[in-house]
Amino acid sequence: MCEFISWIEKNGNVYYLTYHDIYRTRRGKELRDYCKSKEDLIGHNAIRFYYAEFMGGEDKECTDFSSPNNFPKEIVADIKAGKFRGLGTEKGLLQQQAWAEYSKIEQQALAEYLKIEQPAWAEYSKIRQPAWAEYLKIEQPAWAEYSKIEQPALAEYLKIEQPALAEYLKIEQQALAEYLKIEQPALAEYLKIEQQAFWDLFRIVKNRNPLWR
Repeated sequence: MCEFISWIEKNGNVYYLTYHDIYRTRRGKELRDYCKSKEDLIGHNAIRFYYAEFMGGEDKECTDFSSPNNFPKEIVADIKAGKFRGLGTEKGLLQQQAWAEYSKIEQQALAEYLKIEQPAWAEYSKIRQPAWAEYLKIEQPAWAEYSKIEQPALAEYLKIEQPALAEYLKIEQQALAEYLKIEQPALAEYLKIEQQAFWDLFRIVKNRNPLWR
């Protein structure tokens, strides 16, 4: 996973992705389908995919927002314009008082998310753990028997183990799907509030670190 913010420099050009690129363009839709996780959307591989998988260039990333001089001027301009809203937050962009205000909102939103996520995870674990125990009840004696005889017994072991594993996975995946049905909308709501709070505060120039005004 690459850091917020990542970019590639090649032939005097700077390549990076804004929220608009990722969520408001056809190529961005293709990128979201291509990436395995949301965190990958801001990485160097994502940048190369978005810009037609160009070769070469120098991978760059920086998490030190103490000075705009740490970033290319194009990225600085887009940060100031709020074009990274929804992609990340960074303490160094805000004055201390504004960061404290953001943290208060973020913690409240996180508490609301956990109120939903934790019972959902407990329910998932309640289903998954007995299913795993049931699988082990079948698999471990079969493995012990196989270990006694070794290679000739492998086929016999697999005949017992594979259906047991398939049954466990069926139960576990159904339980996980139920958990994700509850957890993902809750996480999306938390992230929406968290990102909105940060970038709304950043939009007010007096809230910014003076170097970012």
